[in-house]
Amino acid sequence: MLRHIGFRFVQLVIVLLIVSIVIFVLMKLAPGDPVLAILKANEGAVSLNDQHVVRAELGLEMPLYKQFGNWLLDVVAFDLGKSYMNNRDVWDIMMERLPATISLTIGALLVLLLISVPLGVLAAQHQGRLPDHISRFIALIGSSIPSFWLGLLLLYFFSYKLNWLPTMGNGSFRHLILPSLTLGFVMAPEYIRLLRAGLLETLSESYIRAARARGIAESSVMLRHALQAALLPIISVFGMSIGSLLAGSVVTESLFGWPGLGSMAMEAITQRNYPLIQGYVLLTGFFIVLANLAVDISYGLLDPRIRVGRGRRV
Repeated sequence: MLRHIGFRFVQLVIVLLIVSIVIFVLMKLAPGDPVLAILKANEGAVSLNDQHVVRAELGLEMPLYKQFGNWLLDVVAFDLGKSYMNNRDVWDIMMERLPATISLTIGALLVLLLISVPLGVLAAQHQGRLPDHISRFIALIGSSIPSFWLGLLLLYFFSYKLNWLPTMGNGSFRHLILPSLTLGFVMAPEYIRLLRAGLLETLSESYIRAARARGIAESSVMLRHALQAALLPIISVFGMSIGSLLAGSVVTESLFGWPGLGSMAMEAITQRNYPLIQGYVLLTGFFIVLANLAVDISYGLLDPRIRVGRGRRV
């Protein structure tokens, strides 16, 4: 296990290094100038001398390889740099936004489970009948609706028409409902299909028929035997979902004014705030690799055959 964790750590470093290089190059190729954003060029004339001074202070006049090398050395020393806009530490800004993203992640996952698990189980238990058709129809609708369009519909009905829920912000639990519903409903179809397919395959196994022949209750067969085996292919997708949610859902957070990592990244991209963008990329990669590691460990806990099969590697 320790060897496998060490391998994942090395993989994490390599992945983050490659992603950082790609993001750094893409930011330099993108139109726009962070110096003009800092000097608020749209509000008045900015002299070339002012631009030169700011560019020298930020180190933007150095060759690109030196800029990236200096940033990488600072990262090794656990210094992500300072934001161009307010001169605050990038780490502090991200840690301020992280709790909002964590709460939205928990809310979205809760909605996802409440939708996908009952519908997936019902579809497998009643294959080819009305519950199966209903769950597959809901999965089709959910996979066909873009998240931003669903978010706008929810805002229109529940905030504008009915005035039940606030439109944006994170002042209370009520602010969390609409963005959680948006993310959870859009993510649910994939899990409904995976759970249905996994249960149908598992329920046809000989040990399930043997359990039924021994008179074990159907609910016990479903929960203690079939569902546990059907969860294995879902866990990998679930781990990726957690990683992407923790990285921040840019569209949903921006739509609902949710002050998480996703909306922070959107603001940073708009402002060409290079240190904040690079810090966000590093944190995103860390979450994704960590989620994959948790998936590998959970595989062994749920299925002893996988744990034994990986004995030499893990």
